[in-house]
Amino acid sequence: MSLLSKLMFWRTDAPRVSVLRLSGVIASGGSPLRKNLNYDSLEPVIKKAFLDKKQSAVILCINSPGGSPVQSALIGKRIRQLADKNKIPIIAFCEDVAASGGYWLASCADEIYADESSIIGSIGVISAGFGFTEAISKLGIERRVYTSGESKSVLDPFKKESPKDVARLRGLQNDIHEHFIEHVKSRRGKKLNEEEPLFTGLFWTGKKAKKLGLIDGIGAMQDVLTEKFGDNVKIKQITQKKGLFSVAGQFK
Repeated sequence: MSLLSKLMFWRTDAPRVSVLRLSGVIASGGSPLRKNLNYDSLEPVIKKAFLDKKQSAVILCINSPGGSPVQSALIGKRIRQLADKNKIPIIAFCEDVAASGGYWLASCADEIYADESSIIGSIGVISAGFGFTEAISKLGIERRVYTSGESKSVLDPFKKESPKDVARLRGLQNDIHEHFIEHVKSRRGKKLNEEEPLFTGLFWTGKKAKKLGLIDGIGAMQDVLTEKFGDNVKIKQITQKKGLFSVAGQFK
């Protein structure tokens, strides 16, 4: 399709939606071989998704097991800022998995859909590591560490854990977990079935997640959009390509 055709297509009176794909691990940094989801890389693309002020909705197509709680919050906050500013509804579609930080992103939407077999939830916080307290001594290695501040070497894998250090870590995890819970409750509200253990880190299939109020419905993106906006709905895939061609997006 030529650029002129794209621009004319963009101006059609038919309902239009922009699709923003959020696939991968949520983490700062990354490389050309492994692109993470993070605020720095996504912010320009998020802005591009909201360029069309007359579109019917912005679509989040999510396939993520989660990752950094900070990056999840930054991405989600930016999406909500632009949605509220432009008064554009957000609809999320969860593919294979929207867990942990992936579900954080999904819950930024006004409506969430998934496949019956999608994995949804995992509202919790985890950190993991290894202990090598005896390994280096068996190898005849002497480790020397110098710090200023008694807690500077907290959770050092080459020394035995202390109850104080573990308690400190759990306190940090609990703070982050509470923030996660507050976010989900603020977004999902009375839709949630809070009689179930929603915030324990468990995850469910899409079918069960609907009963729990974590999602709004079961359905594929094309089917749901056709049902909501009609057979003539125009879907614009938002890409990270630079230049004038990317402004119009990729149409289907």
